Amino acid sequence: MVTNVTNLSRSGLYDWMAQRVSAVVLAAYFLFLITYLIFHPGISFAEWHGLFSHTAMRIFSLLALVALGVHAWVGMWTISTDYLTPMALGKWATVVRFLFQAVCGIAMFAYFVWGVQILWGV
Repeated sequence: MVTNVTNLSRSGLYDWMAQRVSAVVLAAYFLFLITYLIFHPGISFAEWHGLFSHTAMRIFSLLALVALGVHAWVGMWTISTDYLTPMALGKWATVVRFLFQAVCGIAMFAYFVWGVQILWGV
């Protein structure tokens, strides 16, 4: 039996909603960047730096980083609970699932901190 110890909100409905909302945020961010690049062909470093110097763009990018973390966590948690099962892995399933989730969580946290450092110049 899979318990909801490591999922984002302890509710499948809220995880489903978090996945969809984060997907919309990521899509909006991606579409904004693509549109900006289309309307600014041959963009220079100064223009790119100017775009990301605006506080609004930094906040939008930070929101996209948070959305990416939420989206990835819900997805990886779902994969681990669906496929890393006792039927597939035997008695080691719980340990393997925990290690998989721990590695994914640490990687997502490291990428988030790295992204904040890049965005805000910390």
